[in-house]
Amino acid sequence: MRILVIEDEPKLADYLLRGLRENGYTADCARDGVDGLHMAHYGRYDLVLLDVMLPGLDGFGVLRGLRQEQATRSLPVLMLTARDRVEDRVQGLQAGADDYLGKPFAFSELLARLQALLRRGPGRTLEDNGVLRLADLELDLLRRRAARGATRLDLTAKEFSLLTLLLRRQGEVLSRTVLAEQVWDMHFDSDTNVVEVAIRRLRGKLDEPFAHRLLHTVRGMGYVLEDRQLHPAPPCGTSDTAMEAAAP
Repeated sequence: MRILVIEDEPKLADYLLRGLRENGYTADCARDGVDGLHMAHYGRYDLVLLDVMLPGLDGFGVLRGLRQEQATRSLPVLMLTARDRVEDRVQGLQAGADDYLGKPFAFSELLARLQALLRRGPGRTLEDNGVLRLADLELDLLRRRAARGATRLDLTAKEFSLLTLLLRRQGEVLSRTVLAEQVWDMHFDSDTNVVEVAIRRLRGKLDEPFAHRLLHTVRGMGYVLEDRQLHPAPPCGTSDTAMEAAAP
């Protein structure tokens, strides 16, 4: 799941990003309100951690901007601030915040509140009560469990994040660049095979023990998660058979 942190204090921003990534989330950061609002509108995020005291546009202004746009109107927002006055909490909630956490805070409490917001957040096309599904594959985002049918999949944190991204965008071909940026938070380097290695390991757990594959390689383009029993394979020239056989 993708979290946007809008926080201008460098040490706190780095602390939040590190903690979120260690818990399997993909996390990006904006250091001012204007950039944060822009990223939230165009970044396909699942939740925003929003500081109140921001340069350019404060957190209340960002929140109003989010609630005015259809694409972000129901995006869960957890506000973070050193202000702990009742008036500020009321203002934040009235502006559309879903929850409010005063600084300083324990990361465990932040994580619990974040998970609660995601659990009660708006349903998405592919999601039912925090569970993503495709064919016999189920991914429980809140309990961080994956299974195909009755078989539990033992995934690492990165494999879980990779599968979450592929499953949320099932049927869409994702390039190595997109996967590298969103799962590893790195610019794609053609000399590294980190994406290919991760795909190979994920495929070994997700597909190899089962009757039919869900994770496919599209030659020269990237990877797609889809049930080809329901969606026939693409015409000759885009088949993934040869590339999958050659993949590391």
